[in-house]
Amino acid sequence: MGQSVESTLLIEKKEQALKYDLVCFSHLRWDFVYQRPQHLLSRCAQERRVFFIEEPIFEEGTAYLDISTRGLNLWIIVPHMPVDLPEEEYYALHARLLDDLFFQYRIENYVLWYYTPMVLGFTRHLKPLAIVYDCMDELSAFKGASPKMRHREGELLSISDLVFTGGYSLYVAKRHQHPHVSAFPSSVDTEHFRQARETIEDPSDQASIPHPRLGFYGVIDERMDLDLLKAIADAQPNWHLVLIGPVTKIDPQMLPKRNNIHYLGGKSYNDLPTYLAGWDVALLPFACNESTRFISPTKTPEYLAGGKPVVSTPIHDVVHPYGKQGLVAIGETASDFIAAIQRILSKHHLMDLHKVDAFLAQTSWDSTWRNMRRLIYEAVARRQGKLSSSMTSSLARKSDLLSARSWIGGD
Repeated sequence: MGQSVESTLLIEKKEQALKYDLVCFSHLRWDFVYQRPQHLLSRCAQERRVFFIEEPIFEEGTAYLDISTRGLNLWIIVPHMPVDLPEEEYYALHARLLDDLFFQYRIENYVLWYYTPMVLGFTRHLKPLAIVYDCMDELSAFKGASPKMRHREGELLSISDLVFTGGYSLYVAKRHQHPHVSAFPSSVDTEHFRQARETIEDPSDQASIPHPRLGFYGVIDERMDLDLLKAIADAQPNWHLVLIGPVTKIDPQMLPKRNNIHYLGGKSYNDLPTYLAGWDVALLPFACNESTRFISPTKTPEYLAGGKPVVSTPIHDVVHPYGKQGLVAIGETASDFIAAIQRILSKHHLMDLHKVDAFLAQTSWDSTWRNMRRLIYEAVARRQGKLSSSMTSSLARKSDLLSARSWIGGD
């Protein structure tokens, strides 16, 4: 036991001493919606430099990088690229811009962190200490996904040192495709969302909406079950649905229009507890289709941390573990969904906050990042041949435990 503790302390000491920048390639924009990438990489930026490179904006004119900061150690890079470039010219130009960035900021020892495999065309020449693929969604199943997505992901899996998945169902899908896959489902900043348990003055655009209020915040896109929203609004005209978030990839004209459906637009992460505090029930009204097959909604533990009862459609990573442990009500059909809400509003389904808090105490974005950082150290050391066989075995066991423990109650 003493030797194990000594080995762990030695690893932690070496982990802290390892110096590198983290360069992330993302299909999501930093200022769009605050979610998994922002939670993880803002924590990384507390320790080292982080360069967050977004998808390009295509426009007339010459190519350049729009570089801005978001506090200490975090740079947001938005490439601006000419329209209608042939693919090979686009890749070559993008690679040159990337090389200029690395030269300008003296990025020499670095880890590459991918959220999308579609950037491989201009990043293959880079020589990182390690490559991480944080697979937060099955992007190939999303509306408008490139037909090359699956092939590029296969290439990314073949060169990655580590694969993290955004949920347990994704872990099951990817675990046989790479030797180092770990499941890190959506976590939560509990203290931030616990503010919703306090008496908070309603925001001005929500204050006039009558109760009972059924709320959702997040991206409103092809994953939303619009028929379910209509069914709820029509069946219970005295219930009011509050929907917060940007509308993307679907025509806003497709959204159901009812007097008791209220679209309040996007809100900042800091303001979400204020809106959540004014709801009677929080909703996860996702359609069950290919685009939602592997999602692990970040808002599930956030709603619970805010002390709100939650009703969800049968999304796998919500059913396991939240539904199975009685933390979230599951409605498979519209009538089941409405009935679950009725039970909550009639107080026939009381929320056990002690049980909720005990569950949430087992996870946080801080602990998720610490565990990921440990695995990055392992990957870099493995590449450099600096891990003894005993340390490799110990770290492998820790990695297996992380995957098992990160999904409490997963099957």
